Amino acid sequence: MDIQKSTTFGALKKSGYQYKSIKDELRSNLLQKLTKKQTVFEGIHGYEYTVIPELERAILSKHNINLLGLRGQAKTRLARQMVTLLDEYIPVVAGSEINDDPFKPISRFAQNLISEKGDDTPITWLHRDMRFSEKLATPDVTVADIIGDVDPIKAANLKLSYADDRVIHFGMIPRANRCIFVINELPDLQARIQVALFNILQEGDVQIRGFALRLPLDIQFVFTANPEDYTNRGSIVTPLKDRIGSQILTHYPQTLETARIITAQETAAAAAEKENVYVPELAKDILEQISFEARESEFIDSKSGVSARLSITAFQNLLSTAERRGLNNGNPETAVRLSDFLGVIPSITGKVELVYEGEQEGANEVAKQLIADAVKTQFLLYFPKIEKLQKQDDKDPYHELVNWFFEQSSFELLDTLDDQEYQLQLDRIEPLDDLIHTYAPQISNDDIPFMKEFILWALVELKKLSKYNLTDGVRFKDMYGGYISGL
Repeated sequence: MDIQKSTTFGALKKSGYQYKSIKDELRSNLLQKLTKKQTVFEGIHGYEYTVIPELERAILSKHNINLLGLRGQAKTRLARQMVTLLDEYIPVVAGSEINDDPFKPISRFAQNLISEKGDDTPITWLHRDMRFSEKLATPDVTVADIIGDVDPIKAANLKLSYADDRVIHFGMIPRANRCIFVINELPDLQARIQVALFNILQEGDVQIRGFALRLPLDIQFVFTANPEDYTNRGSIVTPLKDRIGSQILTHYPQTLETARIITAQETAAAAAEKENVYVPELAKDILEQISFEARESEFIDSKSGVSARLSITAFQNLLSTAERRGLNNGNPETAVRLSDFLGVIPSITGKVELVYEGEQEGANEVAKQLIADAVKTQFLLYFPKIEKLQKQDDKDPYHELVNWFFEQSSFELLDTLDDQEYQLQLDRIEPLDDLIHTYAPQISNDDIPFMKEFILWALVELKKLSKYNLTDGVRFKDMYGGYISGL
């Protein structure tokens, strides 16, 4: 007999259904997945050997969980993915506000209905996607919101006194019975509201306006918190922390490769829309490097964190900048240029918290410096380091390139150049070909124009060339040639 075809309590008994708590459900289904070597948390990258094993251990231990980490570290996504570990459907007493299991009813309504109708009690089925509740903790959240309150309208309609527990209107937590309940940014919840959670986590008691209800709620609690909040806006009260079984620390991607996988996953739709824009591999590395530089920058508050959303929105802006430039120049199909990175500045300034020194510099200048630092870091992965003190006998690999600029009055790369003119302009600098052939021979032909511009930008940061921003592009010159010719 198909268990889900049971529409009455009697039919459910005959089907062989057995009651399980939500923590038992999660544990049982996780064990099955682990036994079959299946991926438990899809689309979560960089946590394979750190966060995910700890989360799996917490589920196997049937713990309530606190995910502690900076913003943009997939805390909420992890919590939402726990839904996949629930049974596909569970039976519920029809009409129950708090998802009563017919074998273990806890509300007055369900108990009375089963007493009255017995095996004819109607049953409905709740899908696992409907078994997730989420609340963002804010200072204005009240006990009535999350636990419940007396409903005077219900009392009037049912002609009940306030001493009758049927006048209670249940809040979000009782209504999430047999569900995963997530409270985001837990420290923002006022201390008195956190205190109201004590008994729910430990004993299942719910107290509403003097009613001492013994409701053994069956809930998997997941909390998320930012370490900065402990000192900035509030804290998790100690007795509540004591009742949370496992505290798991999250982190940012530890490698550029992992960061690239995450960005590619989250921007797949944007990339598909703009398939006419080619993005060199080096451009993707520079984009991710910006976030890594930001997390180390002295101008940015490290305690606030730099979200993975920075790379995601920056990549979307990078594609749009190249797309717009290509259309303006009559190139429906184009490739990303390094100058297009100036278009990602709005994605950076909105995602970082500046310290006092950063505010003095200005958000735009800090963003430009992050791009410059990312270029410099990536450059040193391909080309020799420029030593401040060099022996006379040592050959300078950049000597011919710098000389080329010394002999030119100036060299401009304008945004108004179409793709062909842009490539021809860069091809004029013959020493660039020798550098790429010697130190980056693995670069594909499609990526060479980007690599050439990349070398010029990097040599500016390494004080070998100078760069001037024009209204519609950039001008490169030798560091001292322009000054001498002026004299």
